[in-house]
Order: sequence, then C-alpha cells, then structure tokens
Amino acid sequence: MNYSQITDSLYVGRTPRPESYDELRALGVELVINMRVERRPFEDPGEIPMDVLWLPSFDSPLIPIPIRFLVRGAKAAMKTLEGGGKVYVHCAGGVHRGVAMGTAILIAQGYSAEEAMDLIQEKREVADPRVWYIRRRIEQFEKTWNKMQGEMQSAEAHSRGTEPA
Repeated sequence: MNYSQITDSLYVGRTPRPESYDELRALGVELVINMRVERRPFEDPGEIPMDVLWLPSFDSPLIPIPIRFLVRGAKAAMKTLEGGGKVYVHCAGGVHRGVAMGTAILIAQGYSAEEAMDLIQEKREVADPRVWYIRRRIEQFEKTWNKMQGEMQSAEAHSRGTEPA
C-alpha cells in the first residue's frame, strides 16, 4: 500500500486495494475519503469495511475540484478526528486531489494553507500541492473555510447576546 502519514491521525496516499482495508483498520482509520472520479472503491456497498466518503473529482486544470467537496470532506474528517478516529484520503496517485483534501483537513484543524502545503510536501515526497490549479483550490478553500468559521462564531455570539471575539 502506498501512503504517507501526515499527522498522527491523517494519512494521504494512493487508492487502496480491497485487501488493504485491513491495514487501514489496524492503523485506526475510521473514514476513507475517495477523491477519484474514475471508480468507486467497491462495486457492492456491502463490501465497504468502514465509512467511505466518495467525492468524485477530476485531476484537471479544466475541471477544478469543487470547493463544496473540500468543505464536505473537511467537515466529515473533523467529525471523525474529534471522535478520536483517523482519516485516510486518496486519489489515484496521492499527488493532487488527495493532497488537496488532506490540505483542506489540515486547514480545518487550524493550519494556514502554506503551513498545510509545507507539511504535506515534507511528509509525502510525491505530493504536489503547489501545482497552480491545485494550489488555487487550496487557497480558495482556506478563504471559504475561514469565512464559514467567522460566520459560525458570529451566529453563536449573537445567540448568546455577546459580540464575537
């Protein structure tokens, strides 16, 4: 299996084979985020041995990864991570789409886009988060995520009758 451990609870890599899910389970992975558009990891949903979120995305500058997919994946990952689980993110080669999602998860955990890209490049040699069309999506995700977090804080403060910090 070809993957890299980015943090204690986040892994990024290539598409796992069905028999690799035992290894993922042994690592403590509870959520797999599949960024491939080409195919689902299993033909029969009954074969899925753990939670799998399929966010079909192209690795192409002509068809950018939808920001809503990065948001959806980051939210699902945060729920798993907050519950003590681990997350495995993949695309075909673990170079662009899976790396973009891994970076989005790090941003959701409080990293800046630059810090997240640096960490992933350090931990996964083949990762290329700075290719222009992937970097653009990562930076757009960061803006969107930060705006969403600010709006949530404002709504919470408003419901308490206080001003946000």
